[in-house]
Amino acid sequence: MPCERKPMRYGHSEGHTEVCFDDHGRFIVTCGNDGDVRIWESLEDDDPKFITVGEKAYSLALKNGKLVTASSNNTVQIHTFPDGEPDGILTRFTTNATHVTFNSSGSRVAAGSSDFMVKVVEVSDSSQQKTLRGHEAPVLSVTFDPKDDFLASSSCDGSVVVWNIEEQTQVISWPLLQKTNDVSNAKSLCRLAWQPRAAKFLAVPVDTKVHLYERGSWDHVSTLSDDLLTQPINVVAWSPCGQFLAAGSVGGSLTLWDVNSKLCVERQKHEKGFTVCGLAWHPSGSQIAYTDTEGCLGLLDGLGVSTADTNAPKAPVKKPAKDYDALFDDDDDDRVLDEGLSDTNSPVKKRVAVDGDEDDDDFLIPSTGRVRNRGAILDDENSLDTGSLKLGPDTFRDDDDDTGSAVVPPSVPLVALRPVYEGPMPTPPQKAFQSGSTPAHLTHRFMMWNSVGIVRGYNDEQDNAIDVEFHDTAVHHAMHLTNSLGHTMADISQEAVLLACSSTDELASKLQCLHFSSWDTNKEWMVDLPNGEDARALCLGQGWAAVATSTLTLRLFSIGGVQREIFSLPGPVVCMVAHGEQLLIVYHRATGFDGEQALGVQLLQFGRRKRQIVNGEPLPLSLRSHLTWLGFTAEGTPCYVDSDGVVRLLNRSLGNTWTPVCHTRETCKSRSDHYWVVGAHENPQQLRCIPCKGSRYPPTLPRPAVAILPFKLPLCQTATEKGQMEEQFLRSVLFHNHYSFLSSSGYEIDEDGQSRSQKEQQELLMKMFALSCKLEREFRSVELAELMTHNVVTLAIRYASRSRRMALAQRLSDMALERANQILEEEPEEQDEEPEHKSIRRNSGYDQSEVTGGRQSNRHNREEEEEQGQELGEEEDGQEMETEETTESRKRVNPFAKEAGSPVKPSLTPIGKVGRANPFKVFGSGKPSASSGQNRVTNILDNMTSSRRSAPPGGSAGKPGKGPVLKPLAPRPKSKTQSTLLQMTGTKTANKKTPGNTEPAADQRKEAEVPAPASPADNSDKRPKTGFQLWLEENRKSIVFDHPDMEETDVIKEAMGRFRTMSAEDRLTWTERAKGQTGDAFDLKKRKRDGGEDVGSENGREEADENDAKKKKPLDSASKLSAFAFNKN
Repeated sequence: MPCERKPMRYGHSEGHTEVCFDDHGRFIVTCGNDGDVRIWESLEDDDPKFITVGEKAYSLALKNGKLVTASSNNTVQIHTFPDGEPDGILTRFTTNATHVTFNSSGSRVAAGSSDFMVKVVEVSDSSQQKTLRGHEAPVLSVTFDPKDDFLASSSCDGSVVVWNIEEQTQVISWPLLQKTNDVSNAKSLCRLAWQPRAAKFLAVPVDTKVHLYERGSWDHVSTLSDDLLTQPINVVAWSPCGQFLAAGSVGGSLTLWDVNSKLCVERQKHEKGFTVCGLAWHPSGSQIAYTDTEGCLGLLDGLGVSTADTNAPKAPVKKPAKDYDALFDDDDDDRVLDEGLSDTNSPVKKRVAVDGDEDDDDFLIPSTGRVRNRGAILDDENSLDTGSLKLGPDTFRDDDDDTGSAVVPPSVPLVALRPVYEGPMPTPPQKAFQSGSTPAHLTHRFMMWNSVGIVRGYNDEQDNAIDVEFHDTAVHHAMHLTNSLGHTMADISQEAVLLACSSTDELASKLQCLHFSSWDTNKEWMVDLPNGEDARALCLGQGWAAVATSTLTLRLFSIGGVQREIFSLPGPVVCMVAHGEQLLIVYHRATGFDGEQALGVQLLQFGRRKRQIVNGEPLPLSLRSHLTWLGFTAEGTPCYVDSDGVVRLLNRSLGNTWTPVCHTRETCKSRSDHYWVVGAHENPQQLRCIPCKGSRYPPTLPRPAVAILPFKLPLCQTATEKGQMEEQFLRSVLFHNHYSFLSSSGYEIDEDGQSRSQKEQQELLMKMFALSCKLEREFRSVELAELMTHNVVTLAIRYASRSRRMALAQRLSDMALERANQILEEEPEEQDEEPEHKSIRRNSGYDQSEVTGGRQSNRHNREEEEEQGQELGEEEDGQEMETEETTESRKRVNPFAKEAGSPVKPSLTPIGKVGRANPFKVFGSGKPSASSGQNRVTNILDNMTSSRRSAPPGGSAGKPGKGPVLKPLAPRPKSKTQSTLLQMTGTKTANKKTPGNTEPAADQRKEAEVPAPASPADNSDKRPKTGFQLWLEENRKSIVFDHPDMEETDVIKEAMGRFRTMSAEDRLTWTERAKGQTGDAFDLKKRKRDGGEDVGSENGREEADENDAKKKKPLDSASKLSAFAFNKN
């Protein structure tokens, strides 16, 4: 169907606009947001007559010289036409009417309103009204049945309802639409239309299709669709003959279907892509007038569909289509092809083709079925005709004369003459946008919302201005800028505000920077882009600004305005963001098909050494979605959100892949609700966004509240305990990758935070290990242990042996020994390279000094023990203090120490009276011991288990130190503080008390007695004694006398109980006395350990001898020095 699209012309101010023809087609009548009704004699009429009906006019209808309008004063008015004289008020609502329409005879008017009501009013007597109640949201549109029995209406509550007018009841209701709270937020206006004359079908626009419902049966009989329609249809209108249906969509597409054949016979596109919101056929059927949301009026002329065509010849239909050869030889009318393929300026062709037509058509239609020169048409117009090949020859025969039209397509097999493209259809490319902004066509909009501040734009009748507001007013005070240049893009940082505008016929595209952090008086600079180059996206980094332009160029400026870099982009930019030294660019790398966007991403870093981190990789999106937000987390990791609500984060540890970390749609209560993302944080793990009820974007006023969504990886079976822990572990690893990136980039990092994250990960691994053991998944347990650090592996060995899984414990022990060997091999190299960092160097995630056996290790452990022991002693003296945080903040030897209250504790209780040997004890020669004893295991075990739990009966019997000195504070039960290293040390005296122990490790421990570094407990008395230690020394005899059969650890428990019952003053007195008896522990720490008596001999001493030695000579320097004994051989 050939037609000509006339140029658009300005009609009303920006906003919803409607259009209709008068009864004879002499005038085009429009109404708009300015409150005027304009009467145009033609599209070229430069001085149309106008009638002012109110502040705003929402809808109009014209019939029999009566003009009815819905205006902003909540009334439906009537005027004479064309004179425009007021003729009274038909009806009133409590809020504004949204749509008005006449019935076929002009005797009644129906009006729908935002107060959920529909009224039917007699024009001759407005007191005769019928009110239809039942909608639960504002009414979108109303339409009369041509036979005047029924009325159909659509509403924001998602329903389309057919009413019986006389009975004022609902005949049927279809839940077809997306729910919303207001007409302004509706995805589509859903303007219904009843087929004229025959009144056979009701047309309902549903998303990108039109549903046809049969009058009477109310069955859904067919659907009109077009693959090129990607956005919702707003309005539909029938041709006067009832044969054709026109539709205008949100994206500006104008589509025309033949209802009988269900073929799309014409496609046109709005010249600027604005939303079509009004559509009207000329009474002759030769023209369609349409209006858009910008207040402009357009016309499609020369459609060639008129009531005069009723006498058109029907020869192609009457001819029997059995002889296909005859059909192919016939030079029949090829209108089916031509109608869908008309050029925008093509002349109206005659109904009967001449001999040369086929050649002309070949010129227009290449063998691929594509049009070579289509102007505004996007693609091949026959894309939907493939289904017609399967239809029979009589499909389009005019069976029912009351359709009011005899325009019948030719026999369908003719389509087979020309190849038809049946492949996927290209997707219109996504337009460039600023991340954190709302659409530019809104009068009040967010130009930018990020972690620094908010930039709002106002463009209405009163003002064209920009407001800049900072979240932290210490950065800068709020600013109000006059937007004289018409800036449409903005970005804001801690240093500047960057603005850009598009070019006009007179002015070039400009980039304006307000550098408010500058120390000089000139805080503003502006740059004109070259002619023909428009800014498409811009962003601000640390000390620089970037702008991507329409010529696929990226220009980099310093924050002061110096042009620093320029390079070409691989495709049209979609979005661009910056953070510190990083620049992230997303662009179209190719044409997408079937609703997909083919986007590419570049990540550049402008540090001391400029480099490209991600080079043109495809950007993964959900199916049939587009990019809606692009940004960096507060820690500098790139992330983005697509229109399906999926948030993805860059995984630097997996080759810069993108991992989905959240699905915002899962938390939405309604399909029409959305979350508008404004920022993301990795620590704490938060997605900052604004809930938008019934819309995709938030309003500027009142200021919307920011909500916080948690992250959740879409792992399998997250409802199970295993799935939950796996998700937590993977998320913890992913969200703490930024520590390594920041440190490699030269930034300072929060070491405490990094330690906490590693501790959290190891705890989760241990929980998963325990769960796998319970489920008898030993292979899985080994897989988990491979991810653990050295310390936690020893804990896993302990757990496996206690669970009677000796094969698993042996495998883990072998793995741990192999790790220890690797560390010993790497140690000399590291000593040469970085000797000064030896004591804190980490390899494979655990402390190397734990297995070196050198003096450094002892000093490290000794200092740690003194710090922890001193804190514990001070608390026992009556000073209540939580030491867990302070000890963690001062040292990072064991960042995985288990916090109180951990769920792991029930399965990790130490075994009482079982000797604990160190499986990784180092021989004098530097080789690891072959013993698989578990001295070190106990250390880690006690450190990982909760310090709040009570010690089990006899559980502390094995805890006295190896050396001659017993630290009396070791087995304090139910302590609020973290366990000290003294509690962790094993002892051989326990072996003597349990000679019957048959655990295999016991024999190995005896064989493995070798000179080893002094235990931290051996050095315990180098520290100043606490008040409790001094009190215990003087009162030990009385306790032993009262309880002669009590073991040493029980003596200490009894002493603790007695000491706590003393008054605070008495305990303070003992503390002061202890401070006065400080020995020379500090000097001893510096003294070099020389060979004394062998450590192994001390291990064989009787416990009673040790206690006597301590009581007789508590400060004897010889006994102190014996703790440092070290066998050099």
